[in-house]
Amino acid sequence: MNGKTRYTIGDLARRTGLGVKTIRYYADRGIVPPTDRSPAGYRLFDTEAVARLELVRTLRDLGVDLATIRRVVNREVSLPEVTAAHAEALAVQIRVLRLRQAVLTVAARRGAGPAEVDDLHRLAQLSTRERGHLVDDFLNTVFAGPGDEPTPPGVVVSMTPSLPDEPTTEQVEAWLELAELCQDDSFRASMHRLVRQHAADHDVRGLPRPDAVAVVRDAVAPALAAGLDPAAPEADAVVAVVIDRYARLRGRPDDADLRQRLLDRLTVANDPRRDRYVDLLSVLNGWSTGDAVAPATNWFLQALRARMPEGAR
Repeated sequence: MNGKTRYTIGDLARRTGLGVKTIRYYADRGIVPPTDRSPAGYRLFDTEAVARLELVRTLRDLGVDLATIRRVVNREVSLPEVTAAHAEALAVQIRVLRLRQAVLTVAARRGAGPAEVDDLHRLAQLSTRERGHLVDDFLNTVFAGPGDEPTPPGVVVSMTPSLPDEPTTEQVEAWLELAELCQDDSFRASMHRLVRQHAADHDVRGLPRPDAVAVVRDAVAPALAAGLDPAAPEADAVVAVVIDRYARLRGRPDDADLRQRLLDRLTVANDPRRDRYVDLLSVLNGWSTGDAVAPATNWFLQALRARMPEGAR
């Protein structure tokens, strides 16, 4: 045996930690072929067999099939080619598993029945093009208006969700919920009214200016932080600031009509689903989450109604 070191299957098992039956199977498949045989006919292996077995074990742990492993160790295909192809295949499997995990997580959280689970699964399986159609249909409904000036592209972009090619589980869950919102007729109608009212508040000529919701959000923030009761006398000053700013925004005096207009605007805006849409949009698009407007509008609506005539509330 020309003086070189030779190992029996038992020796290889002790060196590699693999079972004797496993090594024998690899030898039978030609993955780790013997170099010699002992006088008694037992298979013997050289030092390269140890390295081969270590590679085989690693590739098996990574999920590579034995047929491909044999091609690698026999140098019929390069290791980088195999690892790249396998990594790509795993990426596809991971994405599928992530989608399934998200559907099951959302379904379990809601206690969903068969029909809802089926709907969630359908939404998770939509192609990029199908997701685009669903979102476009929602945005077209929200921004539709007879004879109005075109909506600034930046506004549309700011409301457009985009699920990444390699989404996280959190992003898939966000997509499922947002897609359901986009198909909710009452939410679509609410957002359409909000957009129309926002446009109406900007029909005064001049430089760009905040809308009613932004005015309320900024003015009410300190009151919310302080835990101020909207019905308390101390809230009078906050209401006065908002009314004054909104009157100047509209270029109109503070009167009953202006206050009713503001009340109507904020009633439409006071939809917690709007805040939820923005939060989900931020998760999907990787944006920082903005401040919720519902707490501020809800506080101010209580404050304003408490200060209006009984019949106007």
